[in-house]
Amino acid sequence: MTIFSILVAIVTAIVLVAGGFLAGGWWRNKYFASKIGDLNTYSQKLASEAERDVANIKKEAQLQGQDLIFQMKSECDRELNERRLEQKKEEDRLNQKEENYERRSEALAQREAEAARNEAELVRKDKAFADRNEEMDHLVAEQAAKLESLAQLTMTEARDILLKNVEEEARHEGGRLIRRIEAEAREVADKKAKEILALAVKRYASDYVAEHTISVVNLPNEDMKGRIIGREGRNIRAIESVTGVDLIIDDTPEAVILSSFSPLRREIARQSLERLILDGRIHPARIEEVVAKVSEEMELSLREVGKEAAFDVGVHGIHNELIKLLGKLKYRTSFAQNVLQHSMEVAFLCGIMAAELDQNVKQAKRAGLLHDIGKAVDHEVEGPHGLIGAELAKRFGESPAVVHAIMAHHEDATPETILDVLVQAADSLSGARPGARREMMETYVKRLEDLERIANSFNGISKSYAIQAGREIRIMVNSDVVSDEGATTMANDICRQVEKEMVYPGQIKVTVIRETRAVNFAK
Repeated sequence: MTIFSILVAIVTAIVLVAGGFLAGGWWRNKYFASKIGDLNTYSQKLASEAERDVANIKKEAQLQGQDLIFQMKSECDRELNERRLEQKKEEDRLNQKEENYERRSEALAQREAEAARNEAELVRKDKAFADRNEEMDHLVAEQAAKLESLAQLTMTEARDILLKNVEEEARHEGGRLIRRIEAEAREVADKKAKEILALAVKRYASDYVAEHTISVVNLPNEDMKGRIIGREGRNIRAIESVTGVDLIIDDTPEAVILSSFSPLRREIARQSLERLILDGRIHPARIEEVVAKVSEEMELSLREVGKEAAFDVGVHGIHNELIKLLGKLKYRTSFAQNVLQHSMEVAFLCGIMAAELDQNVKQAKRAGLLHDIGKAVDHEVEGPHGLIGAELAKRFGESPAVVHAIMAHHEDATPETILDVLVQAADSLSGARPGARREMMETYVKRLEDLERIANSFNGISKSYAIQAGREIRIMVNSDVVSDEGATTMANDICRQVEKEMVYPGQIKVTVIRETRAVNFAK
């Protein structure tokens, strides 16, 4: 029990006693007076007990404080001892470092002294070497003077003659080595190239479909011919003007022939005519309506054809506009070969050869598939289809390697990478397969003869060759007759003459070559 509790109890008892006194009246004063005496005695007793408890608590607190002080002192002593121990260790380390520094300083001083001695020795040797060189130079000068007097040549002349002889001999040996290495490399490269080409042709064997310039539309009866012609020929004129094809209605039973150089126009005309025949309503307004609708459907069909071709080849991520142009190649021919089928063949061949050479197969297929993309618009844009296709590919996000391969596949740009050469080789393989392309032999030979005849008609021509199926003519001129400026003028003049006298598809490249040769014979 605390002193506060005792005091509270005392105060409470006093209050109760006072209240009892007030409530009970005066007649109880005597009784409570004795009780108050007892309470005073009891309160004194409680006070003395409380003093004793306070003394005991104080004594106990003092003992606990002494114990705490002792513990804190012990802890401080322990920490102090640890710090002293660490300080001693640190002093030992510092002393050790100082000793090491002193030893290093002594070693460095010894090295410096040794270096000073070596430097003095080197100075002495340099002086001796300089004296020796001076003596040698004097002897060499005396010997050179004697040699000059005997050979009647100065030192400069003798050195020039020696260097010239050594240079000629080294150049001769280097030329022989270069020719031998080139011959060996050419032999190995030709063999490997033939193996790769043979493997590509063997692994990819595809049928070809010949394209013609006419389409035949079957009629249900002969009376339909009259309805197609219309009154005074207005229906047939409307069809020809809207579609851009020629309708040939002759004695062929139950058939109408559509003729056009453009397979796309011919296909639109064929589908439109078949729908008109099924519908039965054939008049100019209806013809224009059906042709317009078929043209819109053809746009969607071209995209589907392009997507299918890209999927079959395994090329993905091509821009939608390039996909549409790929579809248009289905209705484009080159020497009766379908250009879309040709592009797919080139893609497959590029992939096969790229795999054999450990090159990027996907990139090779992509370049092969898009190499003739310019033919889809070459009738709308001026220029060779290689440059047109490269510009389209660049515009629609193709990589620089693919763009350059498209540009270089007909040497509109100089081939620079393996991919460029692969596309060239695959293009030649696809076009050179037996039966892949057709052209009248007389027309083909006549074109080549006309090209060479025009070239040979100019002065200073030594040789001329029509190459690339008549797409290019290379002319070698006599360098003694034609200058560099004259070669440029001659190329322009030949181009103008070819344009004036010949009719041909696309463009013909005229290359004039002028070279100077120095020939000598070793005897």
